[in-house]
Amino acid sequence: MSGLDYEKAGVSLRKGDEFAEFIKSLPSKAVSRGIGGFAGGAPLDLAGYREPVLLSTTDGVGTKLLVAKKLGKYDTIGIDLVAMSVNDLVVCGAKPLQFLDYIACGRIREEVLHAVIAGVVAGCEQAGCELVGGETAEMPDVYGPDDLDLAGFAAGLVERKRMLPHLDRIEEGDLVLGMPSSGVHSNGFSLARKALAGADDATWGELLVPTRIYVKELLELISTGRVLAAAHITGSGLSGNVDRILPPGLRASFSWDWPLPPIFAKIQAGGGLPEAEMRSVFNMGVGMALVAKKEEAEGLVRIARNKGIELFPVGAVARG
Repeated sequence: MSGLDYEKAGVSLRKGDEFAEFIKSLPSKAVSRGIGGFAGGAPLDLAGYREPVLLSTTDGVGTKLLVAKKLGKYDTIGIDLVAMSVNDLVVCGAKPLQFLDYIACGRIREEVLHAVIAGVVAGCEQAGCELVGGETAEMPDVYGPDDLDLAGFAAGLVERKRMLPHLDRIEEGDLVLGMPSSGVHSNGFSLARKALAGADDATWGELLVPTRIYVKELLELISTGRVLAAAHITGSGLSGNVDRILPPGLRASFSWDWPLPPIFAKIQAGGGLPEAEMRSVFNMGVGMALVAKKEEAEGLVRIARNKGIELFPVGAVARG
């Protein structure tokens, strides 16, 4: 009888090494050639910065992973992972520079992990940042053989004076502008999955539309000097997230009159959800919200249109 070894205990060092080599072999400028070391880094170009601030953030994709598992489709979930972190950076005015991923699983399944990491690289390409490292943890006694969990980490730079929000300039009467979401993005899936429990695979597939990455578009709009604040609309919906970027005593008031992606009506009908619950959980068609002076908002919308960026009024800043 042969003795115990790591492979028999459920962990394959060989497969882990092969996955790291696969990542390094991907033909993308968004993949650092230094992957595989103990830490990942990249040179900093500080030209144009007088007082650079390094910002960092981390997030995951929650139970959206269970939708990917149900459909056996993992090629977009990596985009979600990147989006959740880089969108949080850019609303502070920061340009994302680096991204790292953490993948935990019960066993390494190459076809699944290859699809996940391809999505991560695609997300980094969209965000203009570099995948500089990560970790793949095979933990058979923590996760089931087909289970997967993801976390992402991003870092970016911003000039201190350009950091958002500009709380000292925001006041009652300023306008709130929205950039459309691609769908549910990566929040509210514990509710959405239960509301759509009886739906067909095509409807479940709508849930997998990846979170939109707003980095390049939002940085262009911020460069105009007309954006006072920006909010990434995640869990707690529009009100919960926009109110986080307003000074004390002010709140956002919304018109709720823009067109919604069809998936929201399906979730609401499937779960019999009241409108207030939908608005408090989901982005309701607005993935990014901006605050601008009333007299500058029309010009900002026009600039956006000329750049091919969809931007529309969704509300105003009010006392509250």
